Formats: sequence, C-alpha cells, structure tokens
Amino acid sequence: MAENKDNLKIGVVSCSGEDCLGGTISRLATRKMLDEIMPEKTVTICLPLFNAGGEEERGFAKKYPTIVVEGCDKCCAKIATEKYSGKVSDTIIVSDILGKEIAESKLVSTRYLTEEHKEMVEKVAKEIEKVMMKYL
Repeated sequence: MAENKDNLKIGVVSCSGEDCLGGTISRLATRKMLDEIMPEKTVTICLPLFNAGGEEERGFAKKYPTIVVEGCDKCCAKIATEKYSGKVSDTIIVSDILGKEIAESKLVSTRYLTEEHKEMVEKVAKEIEKVMMKYL
C-alpha cells in the first residue's frame, strides 16, 4: 500500500452484469465517483479486462485498497478480484442498499433513466464514498 495517504488511490471494481438494474446502477455510481465525487482518489478497474489477464488491473488490486460494487448478491466482481489479486478491501452490494426486488428488476437502458433511477445512483455513490473514506 502507498505510504502517503495524500497520494493514495482507491480501486473500484463495478459489476459488469447486464441482466438487471443493479449492474447498471453499480456502473453509473462508480463512474460518478470517478468523474464527480472523488476523481483524484478513484481508479476504476475494468472487470472484463481484469478477468482476461490485465496485469495492470490485477497489480493495482494487489497493491492498493480495492472496493467492489456488486449489482446483486452473486458477488461476481468480488469472486474474480479475489481469485486474481487477493482479498478485496470492501464489498458494496447494490441490492443491500436498494433492496433485492429493485436491484434485480429488469434492466433499464441509460437512455431511459428516470429521476428515481438517478437518485438510486446517487445513493449508491454516497455509499461508495463513505467506504472509500475509511481508507483515506
């Protein structure tokens, strides 16, 4: 882990699931962290590249705190991250925050997000921020 917390980056691996709303919410909340909330502290790790052998992603997750943001309780991102890089620092499960029925509901294209969906993204992003603060 980096010695100077001022320069510390936190890895965030979001769900890549495309079959339920929770996956979309996890990706949008992670992107919000990267673009708006904590851009100087957030590094996103591409899960498909990570699984395909991306050494840079795997190396980052071994060295720095890494949080996975799961769309549902299957925890695919956590399983993959731990398989290739060791134990993750934290796991956030969208279905625990929004409820299983909502998170596992039908996928909504980002073109058709409602204000309610945007509020869900905000709620999950705030949870990611709260967890990241434990490491900064």
